[in-house]
Amino acid sequence: MNKGLGDVNAILRIYVANPPPMPGYNNLQQVRPLNQGEIDAIGYHCGNGWKKVFNVYAKLVFALPQDWRPDLNNATCWQDFRDNSLLQADSQTSLLFSPPQFVPGDERVLHVIAGRLHARQLQKNQYLSGGLTWLDEAFAINERYRVVVCPFLDYRQLSNEKILHVADLVSQFPR
Repeated sequence: MNKGLGDVNAILRIYVANPPPMPGYNNLQQVRPLNQGEIDAIGYHCGNGWKKVFNVYAKLVFALPQDWRPDLNNATCWQDFRDNSLLQADSQTSLLFSPPQFVPGDERVLHVIAGRLHARQLQKNQYLSGGLTWLDEAFAINERYRVVVCPFLDYRQLSNEKILHVADLVSQFPR
């Protein structure tokens, strides 16, 4: 069962190793949508690192090819999407702290594993049984399950240029 934040039926599922270090988030047993303003609260209580996670996530949404982009709900910039839709009910986005669950033939879901070390740990524990094709030291893909491994959601690791690289990799997956 997926555990994390956002839309339980998300088409864009990003996996990170750890939840925000804040009561109510570290023992999730399911996917729970955020309420408007909750991203700000997490950033305030958990620090700049978590603000960056949400900012980079929203930037990635705006960079994705149209076929893979969640509904923007009339947002005209990534900041509006972050503040008004990201990880909320029916946002088509989720941030998961559990291992990926792949359904062969489910072409509607895009899986992004944030962090090379996180991906290697998932491989070691056999959660990525389909395997990964490493393209370089930071990026890997699995075409069958529509998986992209990229650097962690932080400006220094996943720069705007690398966000565009993720979008380019995603554009290779049929939908």
